[in-house]
Amino acid sequence: MIEHAMTCQELVELITSYLDDALPADARQRFERHLAVCPGCAIYLEQMRMTLRLLGTLSAETIPATTQQELLAAFRGLRHMGESR
Repeated sequence: MIEHAMTCQELVELITSYLDDALPADARQRFERHLAVCPGCAIYLEQMRMTLRLLGTLSAETIPATTQQELLAAFRGLRHMGESR
């Protein structure tokens, strides 16, 4: 069977599963091979890791209620954008 190289778009779609160590072995290998040849995606992965580290230091009490509502609305909008594809 011929294996196709992972695209940047595929990597972006799988990054959460990768960080959660939830990718099947074959997908993880394709993901890591793509990282080895794509500096932009390697930077994106590091940005996501940093974001998660920083977000882990926040608690709901430290985020103003208006900001929480704005973030929820933005994420809902992103989810609906993905459904329209």
